[in-house]
Amino acid sequence: MTPQPRPVPAPQQAAERTTTLTVGGMTCAACVGRVEKKLGRLDGVAASVNLATGRATVSHPAAVSVTDLITTVEAAGFTAELPEPAPEPEADARPAPAGPDGGDDAARAERHRLLVTALLSLPVLVLSMVPGWQFRNWQWLCFVLAAPVALWGAAPFHARALRGLRHGAATMDTLVSLGVAASFSWSAYALFLGGAGTPGMTMPFSLLPTAGDGVAHLYLEAAVGVPLFVLAGRRMEARARRGTGAALRALAELAAKDVAVPTPDGERRIPVSRLRVGDRFLVRPGERVATDGTVVEGSSALDLSLITGESRPVEVGPGAAAVGGAVNSGGLLEVRAGAVGADTQLARITRLVEDAQTGKTKVQRLADAVAAVFVPAVLTVSVTVLGFWLGAGADPQAAVTAAVAVLVVACPCALGLATPTALLAATGRGAQLGILVRGPEALERLRHVDTIMLDKTGTLTTGQMGVTALTARSGGLDATAVLRLAALVEQGSEHPLARAITAHARERHPDPQQLLLPVKDFAATPGHGVEGTADGHRVAVTRPGDLDGLPAPLPEAVRSAEADGHTAVLVTVDGTPEAVFAVGDALRPDSYRAVDHLRRLGLRPVLATGDRAATARAVAGHLAVTEVHAEARPEDKADLVRTLQEQGRRVAVVGDGVNDAAALALADLGIAMGSGTDAAIGAADVTLVREDLQAIADAVRLARRTLGTIRTNLGWAFGYNLITVPLAAVGLLNPMLAAAAMSASSLLVVGNSLRLRAWRPRGATTAARRPHGPRAQTRWETT
Repeated sequence: MTPQPRPVPAPQQAAERTTTLTVGGMTCAACVGRVEKKLGRLDGVAASVNLATGRATVSHPAAVSVTDLITTVEAAGFTAELPEPAPEPEADARPAPAGPDGGDDAARAERHRLLVTALLSLPVLVLSMVPGWQFRNWQWLCFVLAAPVALWGAAPFHARALRGLRHGAATMDTLVSLGVAASFSWSAYALFLGGAGTPGMTMPFSLLPTAGDGVAHLYLEAAVGVPLFVLAGRRMEARARRGTGAALRALAELAAKDVAVPTPDGERRIPVSRLRVGDRFLVRPGERVATDGTVVEGSSALDLSLITGESRPVEVGPGAAAVGGAVNSGGLLEVRAGAVGADTQLARITRLVEDAQTGKTKVQRLADAVAAVFVPAVLTVSVTVLGFWLGAGADPQAAVTAAVAVLVVACPCALGLATPTALLAATGRGAQLGILVRGPEALERLRHVDTIMLDKTGTLTTGQMGVTALTARSGGLDATAVLRLAALVEQGSEHPLARAITAHARERHPDPQQLLLPVKDFAATPGHGVEGTADGHRVAVTRPGDLDGLPAPLPEAVRSAEADGHTAVLVTVDGTPEAVFAVGDALRPDSYRAVDHLRRLGLRPVLATGDRAATARAVAGHLAVTEVHAEARPEDKADLVRTLQEQGRRVAVVGDGVNDAAALALADLGIAMGSGTDAAIGAADVTLVREDLQAIADAVRLARRTLGTIRTNLGWAFGYNLITVPLAAVGLLNPMLAAAAMSASSLLVVGNSLRLRAWRPRGATTAARRPHGPRAQTRWETT
């Protein structure tokens, strides 16, 4: 299930290049196969086409120009062009909200086409299939309603079939177009010339073909049912894959659009694209660092959680590295640019995500090959049947009926609905359980994974810094008084540690007004802490220094906090150390149970985090995880996924930040936490919106049940064709019965899929169903 890599140039092909093209007009796997085949005929060219992204990744020698590639794709009946980078928005511009159709005019037009087709088709289907409702001249009403469907509703299929015909290609659109055209044309002949237009005529519904009645049959239900079912199926497919570019868009939005640069007269703002290596720029509190560089002046704390996954703020000063995309949480910084454009860390992450998304699974390639054979085979059988019966001296109506029956009965409605309907039911049920699945390939991969790589911050932990323990010294102030004084002083600081302490005080203190008293002589020392006079006391909230001078049990509290991977903060009141706060990112209450359930399902857990080794080991110890990778950058996580895949493992990655986006996209399966960033969610195949890690185990069980349902659907759809096509070919199925069989096959597939709506996880508990788990409690120790 490992994504297919791009073709690797041979040593003698040093001048080989890789070009990405945007290909338009592809609608099915047969189209993908045709584009790849056409490009592959060029000397030295290898192509991989992704239907979901509409991109073709082409490896070619320098002698084959991009113009040659585009011309070849166009000669196959499709459009091709080099992808153009999206224009940068203005600094104050905001992206327009996208509706369910993504704001695309073509998508809205297709939705309108499907709606009108459904409104016109339903009366035709009901009247044709229920003889008791066939009133006088019902057939003419059905003809009037079916004509717009056969001509306008199915127009996209006709247009693509004709385009394919001009280029000698046959796709699913060809089969649909011929089935609709043949059914409607024969029905028109029957109405005007075959006696079916006589007032009072009724058409009985029978499971056996009728013959010798002297009246040509109507097949209007096939003419409207085929485009209706296929349009609906393709709309489901389009909606499922519409979020393909979400990860890349989120990464682009993370980058700053403009930046302030110092000038002799003050400063001015310029677009980030104008920055060059060595230029200096300013970063104010709350702003993002524009690009990778080195701090020249100023001290502050940088929030790197979106880049590295590290929840702990990083203190920076002159000479320290600053990563583009990080948020400045403290003072003013002046930074010298060290990398710009495509060389930045954020740009590298973006490329990793884009490269991973252009890959192809083995299942996709197999589906392409099957689809490329299926359509020509059906067309060959239909033409062969027509010629055989005419050559055997059979009645022309019988010969045409058999040929049309082959087209109609083999129309890929059941094949097309087998996966989307199961996916629709499964994703609906998954949404009720807090599990969002992107598409059928995700469910397939989820069923087969054997290794699960877990991020720490925001995945196994809450992702928010808070006070996890407060230990007061023996015989000193009580914990509530110390917390109040510390919060009063920390109100003047914007540091993340300060925000965690003040937020905790507001939750715990009975009178919030007591936290609003003024603070005198406030001073903040970057990298050390703050101090000030509050309520008559001189209070300092700092990092602990020498532990030997601290009264019991404060030294033990500091060591305990560091062993847990948390930050120890010392509170001194009037020169006396009074308490130690442990500030950190707490484990989710259900983390251990969730990891244990994954083990029981046969998955091997691996912890990969950007945090320090001590923190990673502490978390792994709590969860009994033996394989730990600490201080892992985004590139390291992606490399770890590749290494595990090379060892033969099928890897699922669970994460929530931009630092996880590349690994999520590269893995066999990406699982994002719903509270995570848009980049992580966009790169993932599965998103967990339920604040309960046991949803991962539920997702695995749901995938296994859904894949079983899809296999049953596909088995029925293929088996149905294997049985009905020969029956139609030998004249035992007329198009009316073929249309009924086609409708029955679709209904059986849909009915089987809908059973998933009632699925429940084995051993589901009340805790697993509620949207939010219990909150972790703070440990208070006063000795």
